[in-house]
Amino acid sequence: MTFDNRIGEAERLQQEVNQHRPLGKPMLRQLKEYFRVGLTWASNALEGNSLTETETKVVIEDGITIGGKPLMDHFEAIGHAEAFDYLEKLARRKKIAEGDILKLHKLFYLRIDPNQAGRYRRQNIVVTGTDFVFPAPSELKGLMGGLAADIIRLREEHHPIAFAALLHNRLVTIHPFADGNGRTARLLMNLALLQAGYPVTIIPPVLRSEYLSAVRKGNAGDHDPFINLLSNMVYESQKDYLRLLRSLERK
Repeated sequence: MTFDNRIGEAERLQQEVNQHRPLGKPMLRQLKEYFRVGLTWASNALEGNSLTETETKVVIEDGITIGGKPLMDHFEAIGHAEAFDYLEKLARRKKIAEGDILKLHKLFYLRIDPNQAGRYRRQNIVVTGTDFVFPAPSELKGLMGGLAADIIRLREEHHPIAFAALLHNRLVTIHPFADGNGRTARLLMNLALLQAGYPVTIIPPVLRSEYLSAVRKGNAGDHDPFINLLSNMVYESQKDYLRLLRSLERK
């Protein structure tokens, strides 16, 4: 499946979203809880986590473990939810620093491996499904510093959706962490979208094949497939956001 660019449609729909703002605190809280669960479930499921969306909600909101499910899957759910909470705080600012990316990874990965959480990998890696050669550990600090230095320019030169896509692609191409790169990249992508006023955007696991294909093309420098895919996902998330708003605003 290929995706057409829907940035123009998403921009028009964003105007409709903005007409409902500002939102009251009770409404904001419910929306946050909805997308906190949805993004945590979908982003983890893209990487093979076995928890369903309902089970993810039970784990992160009720603190209850799911019988028969791996402990790692629970750690991923809890860690991602905590990273999402930090994401919400970062979204109130208009800047993104290298330390913010490290903190997002640390929160997600701390229960899985505290020695690797929030730290650049110290070994070379091979990623299944691609023959792309990822940077050596000695290159990571410079590449991540370069990404951080480019953020202001990229934000100024590109539409917010394209900017979010480019940040995602740069991070997964650098692959700075031993594990959790995809999830950190999707958090970073959402941070860029939230700072521009767009709602949390979810890439559903049913599109895993299309997502990975776009990521591989991004690794090779062709960013259009992922920009197009993301523009469609933003559009779908906006429609979901408006559906929720209309339901919450009923008299």
